[in-house]
Amino acid sequence: MTTRRQFLKASAAVGGGLLVGFRLGAPETAMAAEGGDGSSEAAGGFQPNAWVEMHPDGRTMLTISGSEMGQGAMTVIPMMIAEELDLPWGAFDTRFAPADEAYSNPALGAQVTGGSATVRGFYTTLREVGAATREMLMQAAANRWGVPLSELRTEPGVVLHVATGRQAEYKTLVGDAAKLEPPENVFTKDRADFRIIGKPMKRLDSPQKVNGQAQFGMDARPGNVLMASVERCPVFGGKLKSVQAGKARKAANVEDVIELDYGVAVLARDWWSADQARKKLWIEWDEGELADLDDEAIDAQFRAGVTKYARPARTEGRGADALGSEANTLSATYRVPYLAHTTMEPMNATASVTEAGVTVWVPTQAPGSVQQVAAEIAGVSPEQVTVHTTFLGGGFGRRFETDFVREAVTLSKQAGRPVKVIYSRPDDVQHDFYRPAAYNELSATLGDDGLPVAWVHRIAGPSIWSRVAPGMVKDGIDPAAVEGAADHPYQIENIAVSYANVDPGIPVGFWRSVGHSHNAYIVESFLDELARRAEIDPVEYRRRLLKDDSRHIGVLERVAQMAGWGSDLPEGQAQGVALAKSFGSYCAEVAQVSIENGKPRVHKVFCAIDCGIAVNPAGVERQIHSAIAYGLTAALSGKITIKNGRVQEQNFHNYPALSIDQMPEVEISIVDSGQPPGGVGEPPLPPLAPAVVNALAALTGKPVRSLPIDLG
Repeated sequence: MTTRRQFLKASAAVGGGLLVGFRLGAPETAMAAEGGDGSSEAAGGFQPNAWVEMHPDGRTMLTISGSEMGQGAMTVIPMMIAEELDLPWGAFDTRFAPADEAYSNPALGAQVTGGSATVRGFYTTLREVGAATREMLMQAAANRWGVPLSELRTEPGVVLHVATGRQAEYKTLVGDAAKLEPPENVFTKDRADFRIIGKPMKRLDSPQKVNGQAQFGMDARPGNVLMASVERCPVFGGKLKSVQAGKARKAANVEDVIELDYGVAVLARDWWSADQARKKLWIEWDEGELADLDDEAIDAQFRAGVTKYARPARTEGRGADALGSEANTLSATYRVPYLAHTTMEPMNATASVTEAGVTVWVPTQAPGSVQQVAAEIAGVSPEQVTVHTTFLGGGFGRRFETDFVREAVTLSKQAGRPVKVIYSRPDDVQHDFYRPAAYNELSATLGDDGLPVAWVHRIAGPSIWSRVAPGMVKDGIDPAAVEGAADHPYQIENIAVSYANVDPGIPVGFWRSVGHSHNAYIVESFLDELARRAEIDPVEYRRRLLKDDSRHIGVLERVAQMAGWGSDLPEGQAQGVALAKSFGSYCAEVAQVSIENGKPRVHKVFCAIDCGIAVNPAGVERQIHSAIAYGLTAALSGKITIKNGRVQEQNFHNYPALSIDQMPEVEISIVDSGQPPGGVGEPPLPPLAPAVVNALAALTGKPVRSLPIDLG
């Protein structure tokens, strides 16, 4: 139960106070326009909060406060509201929220979709939104019939008076409900009474995507728009020195050529013309300090910095002082590369800068940041910036950034017309904010029972938070760099984890599961090395180190049972296991692998996940398949190579994505712990790579200490 004061306080963080007619910047719709003045109140409607708008004709609009990038936000957010509001499933329309801090995710403190936080961040708030709205409709019926509220209940879309059998559809009550004060107390349902939450629901956005109605950023075409293709300095940090653009300006359909600090934009009536004319530019670059940077130099910086700049991230017991003799100590060095995002939809943004303000059409994970950036560049207030968040053709953290938005707004301001910036795939691969590379030195001393009595992990690599939000870095520790390493679940008496912030100058950003994406691989692979040295089964080894950690043990034992761990396998195949907790969820995986023509072949992946309450089990399963495909892509072939300060990869021919014939069979089990919901989009990725390499080590007897996997 939540009191009215608590509800209003909680809702205020996301603009959801139950205030009569409260509209909080919601975009006008055909529904609201019926009132003549753009207000739902004039149409006899009921908008008790920022997410729900109900009308006397039975139409209901639910606002989606998270970006839909394929992860299912457009389905799962309505599930949480509709459950408590007792709306008939699907009897509503949806719209994306405008850019407004009122729609900030409570788990993130910003209007951002990421960190697998859509469900775990909004679960309580949106259920209370639905429950309060439902109670106001019930109170309207109680007032009409002159009966106590306690005698009423609801069925989907209907208020019922049990004693007399009277009933009223929601649409007949919205006018009266709009006149009421919010309830003093908000009661949400017991789990046993759920009609929607916990049921596998089909995606609401699928029909729109099949019939072509879904609007992605690439579909935005405001009148008089110019298409822009941008030649950026190939060396990170480099600047434009001079350009000869005469041939480009004379090319077919070209309207303008605009110089930027770091490159040159060609604007044309269509993107192909702009991109072809771009090839006619003659540019001299000031390549800057990174012109000679390569992978070897980066690795040397990491190796030098791992101790020189190290800061303690976790110390237990005697830490590194507890390491024993070489005879009972194992040491290893692990490396992971930079990774690009390669979203399915090309990076793009469309902007129109006028005297009245700015309008942006953009597939973004951060509408609030887009609004701030556009206002800054155009020299207007944020209130003068309208952000139309479209569907996203994948995000993976890349669309948290605003570089592509900056370009569109800058070019529109200079051109005096709407401008659409589109990245080619080489642009995308070579001008990304990459998953950080990392260098890791590990040592562990084993006791007489074969279990580690000391664990030392030294990490060197660049910091994401130092760029994005320096305040997140405390005492030199970037939490994203050490997550999954400093907080691994294994109970060892002496632990020392340190981190050295070493930045070679390659731009880094959030990538699906962030630090967990590589630290789980490192921790779980090294742990398997220890288990093999101790001659203890890897599942049993983990179970002993987890002791009474019920949720980790729960997924570990479930996945071992699913995979038939320890049973006979087809000749030439082996299994590897790994587990990781990230974003509030516990996940364990077993990969069944063989080696074909000198390369790994992953036949099957078993996945057990404890994500607390699975709001949409069908969505959970889809996310697991996605994370496994994305994680396996990285494990098998993901690597950004730097030479002469330039990214060498260009497209899928040398930065390949997983092909359909490489996708393994996936078997999933959702472990119901009854706990509050955790994340789902990212947690299945971290255990994938270590499960695969641990299976390969079982086949070859050799650990895989760097990614992508190379058995040569």
